[in-house]
Amino acid sequence: MDILLDRRGVLAAACTLPLLALPGCASIGGYLFEDAIRRLLTLSSQRAFARLLQENGFFEDEVARIGLPPQLEGAGAVASALLRTPLVRNQMLQLMNRAAADAAEAAAPVVYDAIRGMSFADAASLVRGGPTAATDLLERSMGNAIVDVMFPGVGGALRLLDSGVLNQLLRAATGVDFGLVQRHVTESAARGIYRAIGREEAAIRADPRGAGDPVIASVFGGSIS
Repeated sequence: MDILLDRRGVLAAACTLPLLALPGCASIGGYLFEDAIRRLLTLSSQRAFARLLQENGFFEDEVARIGLPPQLEGAGAVASALLRTPLVRNQMLQLMNRAAADAAEAAAPVVYDAIRGMSFADAASLVRGGPTAATDLLERSMGNAIVDVMFPGVGGALRLLDSGVLNQLLRAATGVDFGLVQRHVTESAARGIYRAIGREEAAIRADPRGAGDPVIASVFGGSIS
């Protein structure tokens, strides 16, 4: 697979994914609130993935960047000494964050599908909620779905991208194996995706008119002429 071409396809889909149609009988409250939350989550997710799937997207993102597994940093004198070497440490961080970005391509459509299928018991409370209220609900409703879909891809990407630094560290470590690193990267990436979506949600709530969507603007404040 051409990773660059595949990523371009995901980015294009994220930028062009249509927002859900406004129900014909919508009024202030009820359906309109639900539609506004769905549009808010869709747009927030589009923007988050557009940033994270860029080159070095995870590595350069302050809310999504993946750090080293704590078990690896404390896994023996030789491994710790290697990780104190700036070159090795940076290569390891780059490897994990690139693997997360490659695997995140598979997470994007799963997130979009989840948003389309979500139900909202109290949409009005989400509209009036905190800056990441809708993202928090999305994370709870998805459970382990992002981790499950990304886990195989993270493992494949770690092996494909590794220039030898990961194997070198694992040989020097005690009680740390490849699966632990794979799990750490996957779970950290999933948390980073939700944080990135939440950041975009908060920005849209702060400037609903700037979202360019009349439903979002109407429900979250102001209107588009």
